[in-house]
Amino acid sequence: MTRRTRLTNRAVHAAWRRLERAGEIVPGTRAGDSFGSLGEASCIGFPTASLMNVGSIHIGSRTLVGRQVTLSVGYGPGQGELPERGLVIGDRCVLGARTSLTAHTSIVLGDDVWCGQDVFVSDASHGYQDVDLPIGRQPGAHQPVVIGSGTWIGHGSIILPGTTIGRNVVVAAGSVVRGVVEDHAVVGGSPARVLRRFEPGVGWVTAGGDVRPVATAVT
Repeated sequence: MTRRTRLTNRAVHAAWRRLERAGEIVPGTRAGDSFGSLGEASCIGFPTASLMNVGSIHIGSRTLVGRQVTLSVGYGPGQGELPERGLVIGDRCVLGARTSLTAHTSIVLGDDVWCGQDVFVSDASHGYQDVDLPIGRQPGAHQPVVIGSGTWIGHGSIILPGTTIGRNVVVAAGSVVRGVVEDHAVVGGSPARVLRRFEPGVGWVTAGGDVRPVATAVT
């Protein structure tokens, strides 16, 4: 590699790092002020994939949204009659790169929800019952999604419409989740099923009876 090529490469990467910092969406920026709310010390990484109808998106404080993330409400830019709080993300959440949250009625993430990369969450799908109409032109029912505080959503997981996930749940990487998941459970698979649940006085138990003891965090 020639000296000129090395210097050009160095300059390009330095410029890109400056662009990433300059393009971050934080409170007080014009882009940040366009959100329904964007809490103190929260940050949306640059570049984003897609931000749509952000006036209906509310983000708590100290939440980190990674690069190439999609946050959207509704079906198109400027759509009328949008829900006031279509997408709500709590305090101290982390959304990994390329995560996509697409809300039409309601998606709510509690506090301290962490998502790995490439997570997809939606509160609407497509219908298919009309055999003469393309699937893409058959909107499905809107079914709110709730993800409880303290939950971890693993890399590449899909959270389907109508899902309610409890507090402090682990969703294993690559899972497809639909329905109700109780508090303090570990779920995984496609479709996801409960792999381990917390039983007070016993520990973390599998269906086969394997028990892991409760661990107390050292402060």
